[in-house]
Amino acid sequence: MNISTLIKELVDYGIKKGLVEEADKCYTINRLLELFNTNEYAPETDSCNEPRELHLILEDMLDYAVKEGLTEDTITCRDLFDTKITGLLTPPPSEIRRKFAEAYGRSSKEATDFYYDFSKATNYIRTDRIKKDEKWVTDTEFGKLDITINLSKPEKDPRDIAKAGAAKKSGYPACLLCRENEGYAGHISHPARQNHRIIPITLCDEDYYLQYSPYVYYNEHCIILNAEHTPMKIDRNVFSKLLDFIRQFPHYIVGSNADLPIVGGSILSHDHFQGGSYEFPMARAEYASEFELKQWPDVHAGRIKWPLSTIRLQSKNIGSMVDAADHILASWRAYTDEEAYIYAYTDGTPHNTITPIARRNGDLYELDLVLRNNITTGECPMGLYHPHSQYHHIKKENIGLIEVMGLAILPARLKKEMAILKEDLLNGTDISNDERITSHAEWAKEWSSSLDLKDEAVRKDLDNILHREIGLVFANVLRDAGVYKCNEEGDKAFDRFITSL
Repeated sequence: MNISTLIKELVDYGIKKGLVEEADKCYTINRLLELFNTNEYAPETDSCNEPRELHLILEDMLDYAVKEGLTEDTITCRDLFDTKITGLLTPPPSEIRRKFAEAYGRSSKEATDFYYDFSKATNYIRTDRIKKDEKWVTDTEFGKLDITINLSKPEKDPRDIAKAGAAKKSGYPACLLCRENEGYAGHISHPARQNHRIIPITLCDEDYYLQYSPYVYYNEHCIILNAEHTPMKIDRNVFSKLLDFIRQFPHYIVGSNADLPIVGGSILSHDHFQGGSYEFPMARAEYASEFELKQWPDVHAGRIKWPLSTIRLQSKNIGSMVDAADHILASWRAYTDEEAYIYAYTDGTPHNTITPIARRNGDLYELDLVLRNNITTGECPMGLYHPHSQYHHIKKENIGLIEVMGLAILPARLKKEMAILKEDLLNGTDISNDERITSHAEWAKEWSSSLDLKDEAVRKDLDNILHREIGLVFANVLRDAGVYKCNEEGDKAFDRFITSL
């Protein structure tokens, strides 16, 4: 296809998806002709009337752009250029905000449905890449855990890495979450966002914005970001804001990463929450024991059966719930139990914080308060309540909000490594001698030694076996992150804290 035909196909796609009005068709065509540095528009007359999937159109356009010297043939350069293309289809922020408000007037779900479909239609959410993620469910003693191998983030091209290292550093936008990213052209070390639109919302009289994560680790994975570039902080206001969000969007869940390194998120410099339309495994966890908070008789409280130490509050009264949560947070911030190796401070450095998650449960508001501690030791320099070294071959990154709720986000390298491991097991190869996967050798021998790999049924089921064993590692990783272990000693220590409340 020539570039004119591709432009026609793209504009037809935009009209079909409601991104381009019929009255703006010629205008949009001319802007695309300018982008591709051509004055001619002569689409092939026998071209297909029905536009293809967007990523297929864009791939052909990118190939043309590379051939004509309009961009370089690296992943980052192609991403920058295709976002510039889709940015020309994307309506201005005011129009998207108006449509969102109109839909919200009918229902909050209709508003988020509109906005999520829009974010996919503009290629801000790259659905073709997200489809590559591997997903499965593993049965554990804590119920079913959700496991994913994240394949949607492409690996960096060495040429892009070199360019980024040599490029002049910019402080605008201040971070990837700042509202100034809306419409930003990006550069070699900052993603383009011409096709990105954000929705203003108000939480407890403060200005925030709603957007979706471009990587959507789960259904309708959204981010709620502070209008100002201000650091994350877990306090009473956070509980109020999370519950206010649930009041406005009752079909969503929402939570916040903790506000300390090791147990916090990847961007602690910008206050934000994450939510979406997804039932996480944690939401299905039942109470392991229940207790009274005498100051708040209208709040039901208990600790749940979950690998991370979690207090669950339920109430119809948001005010009482916020008061109770604030009391638990203040108590935990100052709490030390040397017998359980819980230290609130060492040398003046604070260690205790909370990962909070809010949701609706029928007519009740529900708030999970996950107790976190980021203390390090000589044996565990990355954190005592962090994945321990024997599991780093599967997961060594921080356990943030999403993992806390029972959804594993595992590194892309595992896809290739598990394929090699499977091949070695089927061929009877000594895994410890395979330099490509030596980090998995000890773990693999633990569970594969009991398998009859000559049995055809076992050989056919090896993918499922690998999935199960990876999922069980994730369950152990969550156990490591729990400040109170799931045993009699841990339960007693947890109860000592609850008694202190």
